[in-house]
Amino acid sequence: MSPYLRAPYKRILDVIICIGAFPVAFPLFLLGLLLTGITSKGPLVFSQVRTGRSGQPFTLYKIRTLKVGTTDRNAGMRKDDPSVEFFGYFLRRWRIDELPQMWNILKGEMSWVGPRPERPELIEDLYGTLPQYHRRHEALPGITGWAQVHFPDATPDEAERKLPFDLEYVDNASLAMDLRILLRTVNVMG
Repeated sequence: MSPYLRAPYKRILDVIICIGAFPVAFPLFLLGLLLTGITSKGPLVFSQVRTGRSGQPFTLYKIRTLKVGTTDRNAGMRKDDPSVEFFGYFLRRWRIDELPQMWNILKGEMSWVGPRPERPELIEDLYGTLPQYHRRHEALPGITGWAQVHFPDATPDEAERKLPFDLEYVDNASLAMDLRILLRTVNVMG
């Protein structure tokens, strides 16, 4: 594991980015809540238990983009998925639905950059089929990551394809790599 993942300056950088992003993120967050509230019924914010560093569970927050009652485990991960709300596509395309995760970052449960957190029930299956999968949990999970910039539309079912990139990040993480991933994330969104 890269020592950078436990370095205090990675945490400090996460908090500084949250503070710096707040003036832009907060109005976008409010816009996302407004669009969700106007165009659909149900809660505005979606929460779900995910697995974090050292396999610890935490509650992840997003602006809800799926129709209430959706049960498909890969809902919203296919193009033109009918379970995505009308404005949900817009919120997902520009990653506005991810903005509540800034709260997870401030709480120290997530980082801006790291392997994406998965649901505990999916991870149990992956531990059995991918022996190195547990190593992803040496890092804080991230809003974006090395696997995400390579496979931005990948589903949890493509964990085997993404795993080498997550492990490369765990082994080689650095400030330069985080900055490169953040810049590539902006390019993927554009």
